[in-house]
Amino acid sequence: MKSEAANAADRPIDQHTHWPQYHQRGRKMLPTTKYAQSGDIFIAYQTSGSGPIDIVLAPGFISHLEHMWEDTRHARFFHGLESFARLIRFDKRGTGLSDRSVGFPTLDERIDDIRAVMDAAGSSRAVLLGMSEGGAMVQLFAATYPERVSGLVLIGSYSNAKTSIPSYKDPKLAEAQILASWGTGASLPDFAPGLANDLEFRDWWARFERLSASPSAVIKLRQMNSEIDVTPILPSIQAPTLIIHRVDDVRCSVKNARDMAAAIRNAKMVELPGKDHLVWLEESGIVLAEIRKFVDTAPEPVEPDRVLTTVLFTDIVDSTQRAAAAGDTEWRSVMDAHFSLARSQLRRFRGKEVKTLGDGILATFDGPARAVRCAQAIATGVRPLGIAIRAGLHTGEVEIREDNDVTGIAVNIASRVSQLAGSGEILVSSTVKDLVAGSGLIFNDLGPRAIKGLEDNLRIFHAVPDIRS
Repeated sequence: MKSEAANAADRPIDQHTHWPQYHQRGRKMLPTTKYAQSGDIFIAYQTSGSGPIDIVLAPGFISHLEHMWEDTRHARFFHGLESFARLIRFDKRGTGLSDRSVGFPTLDERIDDIRAVMDAAGSSRAVLLGMSEGGAMVQLFAATYPERVSGLVLIGSYSNAKTSIPSYKDPKLAEAQILASWGTGASLPDFAPGLANDLEFRDWWARFERLSASPSAVIKLRQMNSEIDVTPILPSIQAPTLIIHRVDDVRCSVKNARDMAAAIRNAKMVELPGKDHLVWLEESGIVLAEIRKFVDTAPEPVEPDRVLTTVLFTDIVDSTQRAAAAGDTEWRSVMDAHFSLARSQLRRFRGKEVKTLGDGILATFDGPARAVRCAQAIATGVRPLGIAIRAGLHTGEVEIREDNDVTGIAVNIASRVSQLAGSGEILVSSTVKDLVAGSGLIFNDLGPRAIKGLEDNLRIFHAVPDIRS
């Protein structure tokens, strides 16, 4: 949020403005598509504009970096953002020009992709603009990496897919429609009913469908997206937030958007009339004016001392009795092997060891799915040592102290959850379970349990052992 944007903010935007520079430049003058590496996956991205702030645009469920420039409505919106910012756009894994055949992308992996794109583009801090499904991604990113986010803009977005998107309530019907008509433009009324009778735009949309994803990929993405629920992390978002939503959005409920605005501590909501989910297509001037005003007037972000993280506690079951039976020398050897294996798995799954606690470890992770898999791998790995561990995990906001220790209610909850676990068990809170949509992890619902320090019971889940660990 830099004050230099004020100069650009003084220039009015006409939503009917044409962008002759776009038509004059032709295809060869479009921004260059580059690739950022995120693990083993390559993410396509583009940068354009040279304003004093960076805006990273996370698209909806499908996108195609280059084809989107061929529609004047999309181009007008992108050029509007470029007038006061450097615009960084990308195709999510599995769509557009990014790597396809990537299975079910988890939220962990998707926020890794945002970080990889920002790093590749040389952006240390940015305003994140999330459209539709992209909004859930940037909300989780903002809570996990607050130091890299100066503001959030959520357009036609949601935090809970099942309560927000009516079409997810009948997945079989939706999948049948996709298989029958994907690539023909038949999905346009589900996103922009106001343009459904525009034959030229419908032709563009049909090609957009074909270029962005195959029918099977769309079905997989829908299955994963239908499980998205980042509602528990909304109070952890520290960045100033602007929410823009149509009152009668044909795809995403305005009620969920209002709930988001109430849950995020520093959020402003702008409601617009109409049904079109793709707000910027017909009213880019209004949307751009709101975004430009937001980035100019929002306060400079302060360095955060709290972050969203997944906390893991482990300890050895019946360690006192086993130590007495084994003797000091043998037990010390077992403990050394246990800690060596645990630290190896922490490195593998990008966990951070905070400290040891007698015969266990306190660690934190920037992704809940990795945290669960790490706990599973440790539990499997220590069996040949003749010992068993138990583990508990919870995702929440923690405070990082100067000595790198972590404190806060999330730490206490994770500790309480671990104390409920039996031999070899890995238990997680409902928050962790909700955030690992698409990961393939399997959980058994153990029901609500009383947790010391919490007024309400917390639903606990048992992570079924992964035989691949």
